Amino acid sequence: MDSVTSKPPSALLGPDEPGPVELVNADGEGTAVLVCDHASNRVPHRLGSLGLDAPQLAEHIAWDPGAAEVARRLAAELDAPLVLSGYSRLVVDCNRPLSHPGSMAEESAGVAIPGNRGLSPEERGRRVETLFRPYHDAISRLLDGRSARPTLLLSIHSFTPVLNGRARPWHVGVSYWRDPRLAALLLEALASGGDLHVGENQPYPIEDSIDYTIPRHGEGRGLASVMIEIRQDGIRGAADAANWAERLAAAYRRVEGAAQRLRASSAGR
Repeated sequence: MDSVTSKPPSALLGPDEPGPVELVNADGEGTAVLVCDHASNRVPHRLGSLGLDAPQLAEHIAWDPGAAEVARRLAAELDAPLVLSGYSRLVVDCNRPLSHPGSMAEESAGVAIPGNRGLSPEERGRRVETLFRPYHDAISRLLDGRSARPTLLLSIHSFTPVLNGRARPWHVGVSYWRDPRLAALLLEALASGGDLHVGENQPYPIEDSIDYTIPRHGEGRGLASVMIEIRQDGIRGAADAANWAERLAAAYRRVEGAAQRLRASSAGR
């Protein structure tokens, strides 16, 4: 599949650095559009390491390990366009409203982020204009270009097996904002094999005060949409990612006909 990395001129990114957004299979003919908000743990060179060491940047606080690999493989399975963020959620979180404290978190999971402390409005604005807006503009352009076609939006994430000392039993979760219909179809399809613990609105529900992508680009524009969360201990390598892409593709194909008829009502939003 073709992959295009978009890179506008920037005072934050050097000429040798990748752009803020990667678009894969832009002309995909499938009904799904995939996005991956936390695809990378990359930090712009000019920000150093945000005061963190390499092991910390490899952890979930910086990205969603395994999610991008699953998303790429799923895009191939479904012939779907895929938009991936290019930089770490710690630089600017592409799935947080800009007013949310986690947009450029000073602390995450008990870990201080020194490079995010005391940011000036100019520094914050530079991150927004260089990384956040290009990612969401790319999603908007892609969806605008498909306005006459059936389109379902799937946002691919991963989650930690344990949080605050408590094990999380779900192998995969499917979350939605206000319209549960697509999620209900996928939940049933994923659970039908009997070997997966599937969570509804687990490990997180979608809330417009916390989440940005689905409320903005999915239900917010009248598209049936879900966030799919895969537990990270199930996607530790390429073979695991391929297995999950195949399982998700099979579930999607099972519900695709019914799902194409869904249009999330945007009235009153």
